[in-house]
Amino acid sequence: MSAHLSAIDLLKLGDEDRKKPFLNLYWPYLIGATFGVGTGVMINFGTRRPVFSGIQKHIFGVVGWCALLNYVQNKRDEYFAEKDAVYRHYVELHPEDFPIPERKKLADVFEPWVPIR
Repeated sequence: MSAHLSAIDLLKLGDEDRKKPFLNLYWPYLIGATFGVGTGVMINFGTRRPVFSGIQKHIFGVVGWCALLNYVQNKRDEYFAEKDAVYRHYVELHPEDFPIPERKKLADVFEPWVPIR
């Protein structure tokens, strides 16, 4: 994105066909599978049974954890969407608070380095 666009122009760009990163898409399922199997293993360990006996415990654990973490991810997405909408509304109502930044060269931003003697 260019630095010469105003805040309103940047907000109107939208997603521009951007995709979520791999981990953002699949983290509820990866962590849910790990926690689900771990839950089944810990239940079996606590009841002094073989680690992977009663496979239904592991399956229910994976399904339960994946559903819970997927719900949390959806609520998180809704929260951030609402927060973005509030920001967008404020910027649209107060464009004078968000001027277009002036373009600067890197040499104008940093002070020249002078060694200490």
